[in-house]
Amino acid sequence: QVQLVESGGGLVQAGGSLRLSCAASGSSFSINVMSWYRQAPGKQRELVATSTSGGYTNVADSVKGRFTISRDSAKNTVDLQMNSLKPEDTAVYYCYCYANVRERVRSRWLEVWGQGTLVTVSS
Repeated sequence: QVQLVESGGGLVQAGGSLRLSCAASGSSFSINVMSWYRQAPGKQRELVATSTSGGYTNVADSVKGRFTISRDSAKNTVDLQMNSLKPEDTAVYYCYCYANVRERVRSRWLEVWGQGTLVTVSS
């Protein structure tokens, strides 16, 4: 199995910055996609940023120019640098990965979610 642990959320004033980190742990796995999602109160969960093992990265239009995703594939970590934060960025941020887990007689693909970390941006 694979577990994801996020850190770095908190309270920040509008215009400030935060850096979220996510670390994957487990045994006998390899990760294809690592992403950050967020869910604001009363809204659906939305994709914020993605990084693939092939080096592709993308961020949502709503955060483009302000958020940057970076990944260390050797360490199985992914960070989200958030600058120029706005009150509308307030949400619970979730780390996500799509991983291949190798078991004794087979391998399988898993979608794994972290527990979420709250980011609150005050105006």
